[in-house]
Amino acid sequence: MVIATGFFDGVHLGHRFVIEQLVKAARDRGDESMIVTFWPHPRNVLQDDARNLRLLTSLKEKEQLLRSIGVDRIEVLLQEYVIGRFGGKAVLLGYDNRVGGDRLTTEQIRDVALGLGLEVIRTESVSAGGDTVISSTKIREAIARGDVESASGMLGYGYSLTGVVVAGNRLGRTIGFPTANIQLYEPLKLVPGNGVYSVEVETVGRKLRGMCNIGVRPTVGSGNQRTIEVNIFDFDEDIYGLDLKVTFLRKIRDERKFDSLSDLRLQLVKDREDCTSGRI
Repeated sequence: MVIATGFFDGVHLGHRFVIEQLVKAARDRGDESMIVTFWPHPRNVLQDDARNLRLLTSLKEKEQLLRSIGVDRIEVLLQEYVIGRFGGKAVLLGYDNRVGGDRLTTEQIRDVALGLGLEVIRTESVSAGGDTVISSTKIREAIARGDVESASGMLGYGYSLTGVVVAGNRLGRTIGFPTANIQLYEPLKLVPGNGVYSVEVETVGRKLRGMCNIGVRPTVGSGNQRTIEVNIFDFDEDIYGLDLKVTFLRKIRDERKFDSLSDLRLQLVKDREDCTSGRI
């Protein structure tokens, strides 16, 4: 068994480089590859100032992404760091591993592994061009400010949210832009910054285009509660209670308040044209 450990939030391009090396090393040895990961995030458990840390992937999404790269076995640990427990023969370390409440460094983890008689395999960092090293932190920062294109470039796939369609106030239907309101399945998932986005939508077995508004709806809202609303183009089916996956393509504009519903409708017409103008 060849093992790599880490939280692997987002399973971004840097993670993928490490995991591909893991899978190759295991196959070269005629052995199995295994990821030892954690849930919840150790920072959520061990650091009071990180209780509100939002994540790029749910546990299910992370496991699906790891499997897609070819990992044979995935073990999820809740709070503790365990090495040598699974009969491993080698451990693969990324360029900047950090583990546990005492934040063991890559070199310290290497020393522990060697002390257990494990072979240590090292990987290099992966950049997004120039000197920018890909990290989950950088991806979270990009998503939080609405730069979903940069985030997708570092992830290697489009960032998405998945949830169930719930009832809203149906106001959008009165101005010709009905929306599906989403309640996320994973409450710890990071929601992009407020604004209007061009998106791809998956529901009832179909992939469709649309636009998504994230924010407090300042024109018609009555509070500060954020909502996630999607207007699906050329679609008029009842999907209340059904799954909806929204993949973010690019940000169209910031959220703002309009003087009237008529002004809002005119802007939504422009937004839809922007989303369908040919640029993804």
